[in-house]
Amino acid sequence: MARANKPSVETLGDIFRLAVRRFRAARLVYGHGTTNAHDEAAFLVLEALHLPIDRLEPYLDLRPTAAERARLLTLIEARIELRLPAPYLVGAAYMHGIRFHADRRALIPRSFIGDMLADGVLPIGDPRKVGRILDLCTGSGCLAVLAALAFPHARIDATDLSAGALTLARRNVASHRLGDRIDLHRGNLFAPLAGQRYELILTNPPYVDARAMRRLPPEYRHEPRMALAAGDDGLDLVRRILAEAPHHLTRDGALICEIGRGRDRLLDAYPRLPFLWLDTEQSEGEVFWITRTDLLAAQD
Repeated sequence: MARANKPSVETLGDIFRLAVRRFRAARLVYGHGTTNAHDEAAFLVLEALHLPIDRLEPYLDLRPTAAERARLLTLIEARIELRLPAPYLVGAAYMHGIRFHADRRALIPRSFIGDMLADGVLPIGDPRKVGRILDLCTGSGCLAVLAALAFPHARIDATDLSAGALTLARRNVASHRLGDRIDLHRGNLFAPLAGQRYELILTNPPYVDARAMRRLPPEYRHEPRMALAAGDDGLDLVRRILAEAPHHLTRDGALICEIGRGRDRLLDAYPRLPFLWLDTEQSEGEVFWITRTDLLAAQD
């Protein structure tokens, strides 16, 4: 009986189609920059070959070298067998076309706050008048970089408890030549910032509750646990941020915080706080905005 021929992998299109078929068959989990097998495969093959990631079609007939084919097939296999998210495999992630270095020292760059910064939809008048911003739990530094680009005259402090994450953040800050405007600090939330006040505090803190942590797909388990887990109800860090933020905001300052699917729990815990919920095309009720004035009023 004749053996079936192996599928051709001569062109980039061949390799891409192979990756899509295998990713679908493996039932991979996405959410680290892509939402489906097609986009994940396109990102993986294009970034691995240092090609622009926004369009696949011009490169479908490209014939990779033998070494390039071997690398691509190895990456496809690793994505399936190890369940490593594609950005960790290729060392990069993108937010609104901006490239960030990515590795397992920090969460893969992603945030609805990043979408809002890039789209300029925050409830702020003139972004050129914002002078000081704080990014709590900065991780890879992606939000600090996006904030620097969105607020061209602002100086940004960014904090994280992880030394490894801050090393990665320094690399990203340097890559975007923003070292003169972004200062990185190691410490627990506001601890390194005694006496400092900001017009805007932004944070994408750990917010995954204990039950959800137990159910995390393998792809998410490759990310640092300390950047995800936030106690039984997912609000451990958020409670501390709400309590301490008024002491680090200017009179008219505000806090913007991402909390994932913890909205109902947050509203139950803080019925007096008038949260303003900021939505995007992909999110609803996952990011709140609150002013210093409202935070202080609720404490009276």
